[in-house]
Amino acid sequence: MYRIEQLKEDRINSMRLPLTTLEVFTAIANHGSLKNAARALGLKPSTVSHQLKNLEERIGTALFVRTTRTINLTEAGRALLRGTSPAFEQIAEAVESARTTGHAARGSLKLALPEYAYDLVVAAMLPSFRNAYPEIQIELSLTDAFEDILDTGLHAGIRLGDLIAQDMIAIRLTDPLQLAVAGSPVYLEKAGTPVAPEDLLAHECIRYRFHSSGEFAPWKVDGPAGQSDVAVTGSLVVNSLSVAVDAARRGEGLIYLLQDYIAKDVVDGHLVPVLQEFMPHVPGFFLYFPRAYREMVPLRLFVDHIRQRGSK
Repeated sequence: MYRIEQLKEDRINSMRLPLTTLEVFTAIANHGSLKNAARALGLKPSTVSHQLKNLEERIGTALFVRTTRTINLTEAGRALLRGTSPAFEQIAEAVESARTTGHAARGSLKLALPEYAYDLVVAAMLPSFRNAYPEIQIELSLTDAFEDILDTGLHAGIRLGDLIAQDMIAIRLTDPLQLAVAGSPVYLEKAGTPVAPEDLLAHECIRYRFHSSGEFAPWKVDGPAGQSDVAVTGSLVVNSLSVAVDAARRGEGLIYLLQDYIAKDVVDGHLVPVLQEFMPHVPGFFLYFPRAYREMVPLRLFVDHIRQRGSK
């Protein structure tokens, strides 16, 4: 059995041909002579002749009928050309695709970002970006997981600045942002307004559980000894900030999140920030991506569009 398999493998290996040899054959067939093929490939005519001879010896049959004036394909040559021409066309298309991918205002742009980054950074600019660059396909992966964007086939991500791997290029999208604890006027009238971080322990706090890790988002506060976590409790746990805000509006407890996320609710009087003097800042949002994508045109256009929107 081993001998049979070895013979099969030896036969396969004996028929393996260098790509350049087949390229020479295809060029001769397409250009009608060894001389023209050599010129098209940038080779010496003697090299082309040698490659053709080697190919015919390997296959065991003539591929061209040659006269002093013409060179024509044999039946075997035509059969080989039918198989090689589409293959070389596909290779040329693949090379051109690789050359142009990411270097024009078309193609795909795949981003990973948490829900609050979409709401605060991307949502407002997305319609105008899509109108400006209709040939760029945007794919948003809304996740709070710290994904390796290369492993997941993504091009870039948006995160808070202190949560980005050091080997990534990071571009600032926003200034530092302040966190907030807030509740509805109805809730605060019923449960009282906390005046110190430890007062939160006596309140109904709507907690956020991360999708990826299953852990609760910490409630961090600033104090004389530095930053610390408050071990809040509450009977409502969510994994969506929009659900948390909706519950807080209806008076079901206090929430802890970025102040900008609830700015409109504060202006409209639906939510009231508390403990503001104890609320820390976070570095702000950054777009991050591998160095290999730094010249990717769809990504550069996306960054420029966000910056232009932010400067208005």
